[in-house]
Amino acid sequence: MRHLKAHRKLGRTGEHRDSMLRNLATSLINSREERIVTTLPKAKELRPFIERAITLSRRAQSLTGDGTAAQALHLRRQAAVFFHAGNTAMSAITGKRGQLRPERTAGVAALRRLFSELGERYKDRPGGYTRILKLGHRDGDRAELAIIELVDNPRELEAVEAEKKRAKSATTKKKKSSESKKAGAKKEEPSEAADSTEE
Repeated sequence: MRHLKAHRKLGRTGEHRDSMLRNLATSLINSREERIVTTLPKAKELRPFIERAITLSRRAQSLTGDGTAAQALHLRRQAAVFFHAGNTAMSAITGKRGQLRPERTAGVAALRRLFSELGERYKDRPGGYTRILKLGHRDGDRAELAIIELVDNPRELEAVEAEKKRAKSATTKKKKSSESKKAGAKKEEPSEAADSTEE
């Protein structure tokens, strides 16, 4: 029986697998297009991993009442588990005199974006924040590739707006053409009536 064997091992040890999923999650959150290309098994493993983090940010957006700041901080710290922590333990001035502290890593930036932008975007959405699209097989090793992307991304919303504009312009063109046909038919009717009176 296959009890308690819920996830794919992906040919890696547990630590390597967790680190890989954190890297994929960071790449997905930080990517400008809000989509990444990876293999299908990795995408299927990443989906529940990243959706748990987005749910935590969603919960932080919907907090009300007393102690919301403490609860939001707690949810933020829980979500930080899904990303690499980065250089948090470095002192304010490192190395040579006059050097500035290095930038925080991509995991910290992903956590910031998750709670500032994505939590607000998915505030009213009860799950299903990602979409997996199959791409076919990779040439080198015939591995099945897939795109995993966040739904309701700006590119997708622009496409919907463009489709609405196209549909609206098409209906106005149809109305104009039907009005011109009616006007042409009305002009022909009086000329036919004039022909019948001449006879």
